[in-house]
Amino acid sequence: MNRYMQEALKLAEQGRGQTSPNPTVGALVVNDGREVGRGFHLWSHKDHAEVVALREAREAARGGTLYVTLEPCSHQGRTGPCADQVIAAGVTRVVAAMQDPNPQVAGQGFAKLRAAGVEVDLDEEARVFAERLNEPYVHFMRTGKPLVTVKAALTLDGKIAAPQDNVGWITSEIARRDVQQVRHFSDAILTGLGTVLEDDCLLTDRSGLPRSRPLLRIVLDSQLRIPLHSKIVSGAQNDVMIVGTSSAPAERRKALESAGVRVFIADGTTGRTDPRKLLDLLASERYLSLMVEAGSHVNWTMLDGQIADKILFYYAPKILGGLKSLPVAGGTGRMRRADAMLLDRLQLHPISQDEFAVEAYLVKNK
Repeated sequence: MNRYMQEALKLAEQGRGQTSPNPTVGALVVNDGREVGRGFHLWSHKDHAEVVALREAREAARGGTLYVTLEPCSHQGRTGPCADQVIAAGVTRVVAAMQDPNPQVAGQGFAKLRAAGVEVDLDEEARVFAERLNEPYVHFMRTGKPLVTVKAALTLDGKIAAPQDNVGWITSEIARRDVQQVRHFSDAILTGLGTVLEDDCLLTDRSGLPRSRPLLRIVLDSQLRIPLHSKIVSGAQNDVMIVGTSSAPAERRKALESAGVRVFIADGTTGRTDPRKLLDLLASERYLSLMVEAGSHVNWTMLDGQIADKILFYYAPKILGGLKSLPVAGGTGRMRRADAMLLDRLQLHPISQDEFAVEAYLVKNK
């Protein structure tokens, strides 16, 4: 991969967690072998990466090459079309890592540049890295849904909880820090009522890094039984949503809303909440990614219903054993080996000396 494109990807990385619902983009202007302008996008600053880099380059951009991790936009959004500003700056060549999957762009930015006489090249080697960097955005633009990841901390025999005392952690502090990074890159996080009652969790982003918008904390709770004194409710700052059903007591809904919690009614066919309706709501509000950190039952619902797109399982060098310890996915399970859920594109990530994470994607029915 060209070293200038590598630098553009590093620039894009600096904006992770600070661009949603926009993509993460980095840009580098090079002229006569010199880097003359650098930029990456931040939602709070509005300007796209290309504009930031061109502004820094000023007249040195004329006759130069722009390396950018995503196709320059060609439409009016929060800012004007970047393709027009690239042309106006006098750039003679653009090297991009990937085409923008947004239907409003989707090759039109390249077409506008070429029509103005700007040479456009795609760096196929960089495309894989750029798509990975913008996985939630790419998924959202291609499917219209947030990318749903089921995250869990497991023993080597696939258990997430003991039958009695669950004080302490399954994974190490190193692994938990890694999870905070994943939370930081997520738009929303979801759990079930059982996890809240068991752990009184906060579900906050504790990375300490800036975000483009607050992490939306969501609890599935069909009867709105979540305690008002729970940490997640008492700490709500317009960033908590409880998903219930219409059979929940009206006074419970009123009490939660008075506590600053948003209540969303998503009736399912079995009297429980329907996560698919939640996904539709998140999509309408342009939440690009949803991280599921829940118990055995919710995990099963997300996996069995093919609501989840991928898994991220952190394994610790421990074994609980027994038939009463909870597995990562409970529910009815699959009755035959031939019906087991399939996953592909599996990757192993070393976490600490004795821990690793498994990342893989669900093979969905057509």
